[in-house]
Amino acid sequence: MAQNKQDSTFTITDRRLFTSEGELRNEASQETVTASPTPEPPPPQPDAPPDTPPVTPPAPAQETVSALNPDAPPTPTAAEQQVQAEAYRKSAKDLDTRVELSGHSAQELQITFERFMASLYMSAMVHLGLMHPPGGQPQVDMIGARQTIDTLGMIADKTKGNLSPTEINFLENCLYELRMAYVEVTNAVAHPLQSAPGDSPR
Repeated sequence: MAQNKQDSTFTITDRRLFTSEGELRNEASQETVTASPTPEPPPPQPDAPPDTPPVTPPAPAQETVSALNPDAPPTPTAAEQQVQAEAYRKSAKDLDTRVELSGHSAQELQITFERFMASLYMSAMVHLGLMHPPGGQPQVDMIGARQTIDTLGMIADKTKGNLSPTEINFLENCLYELRMAYVEVTNAVAHPLQSAPGDSPR
């Protein structure tokens, strides 16, 4: 029995950090693990069969677009877009300088969401014949008006969750007024004013 105890590979060690009196044991910081279990190696992975086809990476976005629409122009490369963007910024800066020299503020040229919505609003009103340039005559274009109003509706759908409360209010008011004006103009075109009471029928 004694021989068996000496051959045991396990050792019982007191690893308590404090003694029964509550003091830190000196051996606590000096003890090392006398034996640690050897981790078992992971099971060998079976080799892939030789006839396994290689994984094909997904096609680039441009190849996908070309496959869907062969007539689509190729997308500019990142380098081409960077060069063009820098040229655009330089041209815009030159224009800002000329505007400032003329006594105006270059900030008037900066596009904001409200200004963009206002430009579409005025375009729709012009198409409806409710606005026209000074000295010009109203020109009704119901198709153009409907497309502009639908554009505003599409913008409202695509920008949900990305607009500030002020922008949402501005956009919803534009759509409400334009849709109401469109219905009124459509009814006026489809049902022209009838003869006034007392007029003899023709």
